[in-house]
Amino acid sequence: TSWNDIAGLAVAKRSLQEAAILPLLRPDLYTGLRQPPKGILLYGPPGTGKTMLVKAVAHESKCLLFACTASALTSKWHGEGEKLVRTLFHVASDVSPAIVFLDEIDSLLSSRGGGNEHEASRRFKTEFMVQMDGIIAGKDDKSNDVQKRVLVLGCTNCPWDIDDAVMRRFQRRIYVPLPDGDARKALIEAMLRKSGNTHNLTSRQVTKLVALTDGYSCSDIASVANEAAFGPLRSVGDLNAIRDVKTADVRPISCSDFEDAIRNTSKSVSSTLLAKYQQWERAQAATG
Repeated sequence: TSWNDIAGLAVAKRSLQEAAILPLLRPDLYTGLRQPPKGILLYGPPGTGKTMLVKAVAHESKCLLFACTASALTSKWHGEGEKLVRTLFHVASDVSPAIVFLDEIDSLLSSRGGGNEHEASRRFKTEFMVQMDGIIAGKDDKSNDVQKRVLVLGCTNCPWDIDDAVMRRFQRRIYVPLPDGDARKALIEAMLRKSGNTHNLTSRQVTKLVALTDGYSCSDIASVANEAAFGPLRSVGDLNAIRDVKTADVRPISCSDFEDAIRNTSKSVSSTLLAKYQQWERAQAATG
């Protein structure tokens, strides 16, 4: 995955280039007060391209990517979770520069504190913070510190569920929003190119679809395009007709196929959820 594979998200891309990629390309410029962050959190609605951004960072920076999930790092055996975390960070440090990617980080490092928190979860969280503190401290040799860095990238749809102490370790937090009009247009055009030009949509019709998909996530738009692509086959008839039809006789994908697909595909992100992100951002700004 490269930057060119991701439509829109200009602000998020620029922030990641500045914090994750450029320090590796020009370590001489990223010293002193310009020391790059060791922890970056990508947050935002589901289906907006956060995981693709992480893959693009790894590709562009030529870093080894350690992609981890909650199931891979947790264990029912006593003490195994902490050992896995220690091993992960030690291996990443040995092969640095490297990226440790934690998807759905809120499920690993949530803020369920007090007596309701399981002891194993508390130990896991503590070990993670110890390892994060180790890479944040870095080394005294400034040039070596940047070139041999370990970057922790976390992704979450629910930043408000992450433990406050863990959140402080992520020095840069980047919001990944729903696609705007330009991004939706680029997404739809990319989907049409994937169809092998077996469509008859005009540029004006694409503009119409951009307006109809306002509020849709990237994954929603992909679902719409996939649903629309089945329209021509449904027009052929029943199973026997589809089995016998010649490829050349299948009509192109039309604007009406997309319009039907949009009617049958609901937005996955509610206005209430979007408002919750704004509220969380304001609370973070207020607390510094």
